[in-house]
Amino acid sequence: MTLFPLTVTTPDGLEFKGEVERIKCRSITGDLAILAGHCNYCTALGMGAAYIQLEDGTRRVAACIGGMLSVMNGACHLLATTWEFKEEIDIERAKHAKAVAEERLAKPDISDNDKKLAEAKLRRALIRIGIAEEG
Repeated sequence: MTLFPLTVTTPDGLEFKGEVERIKCRSITGDLAILAGHCNYCTALGMGAAYIQLEDGTRRVAACIGGMLSVMNGACHLLATTWEFKEEIDIERAKHAKAVAEERLAKPDISDNDKKLAEAKLRRALIRIGIAEEG
């Protein structure tokens, strides 16, 4: 299969740079996959699992929480708000974040703004837990 260059960066720095067969991730309108030869394209990213298929067939899995993806002249650039490869996810921290968010959501007097924030934190924690526990 044909390869293309991919860079994944976050505000903390470079997370991945290399030649890949495919990247699959969640945009704000649904899942998408990028292969070599993709047309120029730009989209906002949602929250979900991301998969990078390397030349040797290895698949790397990551939690991708928001950002932007662009394809320009055959090169793909992903700027993520948060990007954690499966092996880097601290599952205990994610489980704690889940518990804290659920506790906050259980309060009867929660404001709409706090509810939206807690729901987003719960969703991020569930994504991380799901990826970390993926077999």
